[in-house]
Amino acid sequence: MPVPRARQIALAASERRRLKRLAHYRTAPFQQVVRARLVLDAAHGYSNARIAVRRHVHLDTVRTWRGRYADQGLEGLKDRPRPGRPPRLTPLQQATVKALACQLPAETGVPLARWSSSDLATEAITRGHRPGDLGLERPTDPGRRHSQAVAAPVFIRDPDFQTKAARILDLYQRAWNGRPLGDEEYVISSDEKTSIQARCRCHPTLPPGAARMMRLNHEYDRGGSLAYLAAYDVHRATVFGHCAAKTGIVPFMTLVEKVMTSEPYTSAKRVYWVVDNGSSHRGKAAVDRLARDFPNAVMVHTPVHASWLNQVEIFFSIVQRKVVTPNDFTSLDQVEDRLTTFERRYNETARPFKWKFTPADLKDLLARIERHEQKEHHSQQPTGYDHQPAALQPAA
Repeated sequence: MPVPRARQIALAASERRRLKRLAHYRTAPFQQVVRARLVLDAAHGYSNARIAVRRHVHLDTVRTWRGRYADQGLEGLKDRPRPGRPPRLTPLQQATVKALACQLPAETGVPLARWSSSDLATEAITRGHRPGDLGLERPTDPGRRHSQAVAAPVFIRDPDFQTKAARILDLYQRAWNGRPLGDEEYVISSDEKTSIQARCRCHPTLPPGAARMMRLNHEYDRGGSLAYLAAYDVHRATVFGHCAAKTGIVPFMTLVEKVMTSEPYTSAKRVYWVVDNGSSHRGKAAVDRLARDFPNAVMVHTPVHASWLNQVEIFFSIVQRKVVTPNDFTSLDQVEDRLTTFERRYNETARPFKWKFTPADLKDLLARIERHEQKEHHSQQPTGYDHQPAALQPAA
């Protein structure tokens, strides 16, 4: 089938000025900018194939917009009416969302470092708008979508890895030593997020604006650092936090006391504390110390190098993305206030994480690791041929 010849484009001076203005307009829709540049290239005498290479578009795209401009002029570069639901947003509603998105969350009293669509929807609801009216997705718990992505450790050093890991996975499924947990038994996942710095930027952070992303100055003064200790109720999705100058036994036990002296944990039959092997809660001494201070508490350690089994790490990832990044705080007091306020905000809407890694998945994982190690072991065995240099071989 013959390829149609390229349509000739001849521009008047006024048309060229309008197209050049559109081609370099920072706030114009990107599609309009690309189309204007295609037409200018065509008027310059470039072929369709060369324009496609220059502008990184498909050849058919060049043919389409070149032909439409040749037939209709500037009107041909506009989108044609399409079937489907008409726009639901009024200009006032659009302005409402844009004005909110172009402010730093802290300026509106929201304990976040930056906005997401769900955060904007939540704030819109608090201001009396419905998220559907504003074209935003319905707000959900920020951790709901973050079921733990599991990756095998490089080396399994813990000889009791399977036993320890299976015990924690059973707790997540509300079971302990082969029996289901009762209504008065709870599972707490706990750890520390260390070295959260207060970086005071030398120039104020600029909120998003027209054709501009949030701008953060790379120069800053250090205002110190603190540790954020958190205990997460796995099945009730409740977070208890505590800030301290550094980690250690005393800050950890302060967090434990904060949880265990509140209901329903004070009167609970059992409270299982899932922790890693950090120095604040390592070994039998930590187990005995917890049991001595709170007889209804049971400490359960993850295997060595298996903090990915600890669900509180998911919460810490949310804190890192929503609260700490980008890091722009004038003091450690501001860091602590932001963490504390976000914790209250999170507890108002949080739901349990969708933890999908089960004991059956653990067995499959360990079986794959074992097969891989066996394959590596066999590949390193001698083949039966003597590869010693001739000078080292015994005489016949």
